[in-house]
Amino acid sequence: MTDLEFFAERDDLNVTWQHLIRESEKALASAYAPYSSFRVATSLLMEDNTVVTGSNQENAAYPSGMCAERVALFTAASLHPGKKIVKLLIIAMREDRPGTLLPATPCGGCRQVMAEMEIRQQSPIQILMLWKPGQWVKVSSALSLLPFSFQPDNLK
Repeated sequence: MTDLEFFAERDDLNVTWQHLIRESEKALASAYAPYSSFRVATSLLMEDNTVVTGSNQENAAYPSGMCAERVALFTAASLHPGKKIVKLLIIAMREDRPGTLLPATPCGGCRQVMAEMEIRQQSPIQILMLWKPGQWVKVSSALSLLPFSFQPDNLK
């Protein structure tokens, strides 16, 4: 069962989530989205209150690009090994509508990476994202977004 919490407005979110939204909004500027014009940014909050951001990076050879979530997750794992990720926030915006945040949920590949990150760190990651214009949803664990994830034990 997925543990969801809904928020009707940005102002209903606590100060930590609002801070992560602001950090993600800054990260939107580094998105490289010349093909889709759909900029995505992610902010991660580490257990020591470090914030790591990522933005989507497209490529003309489409499978070669990378989603904002994986950019941030792999950056966090590389720069802060052993530190747990506590929260992850995802936002998106179209280039032709600056200032208007749009719904964006993680793709299957990002869900798989998030799920394995939880397994690696042995603790859940709360995820917040827009699910409808102006309406936020918080999920208590990445594993709840992908309940039948492929896990390291599957390789044994």
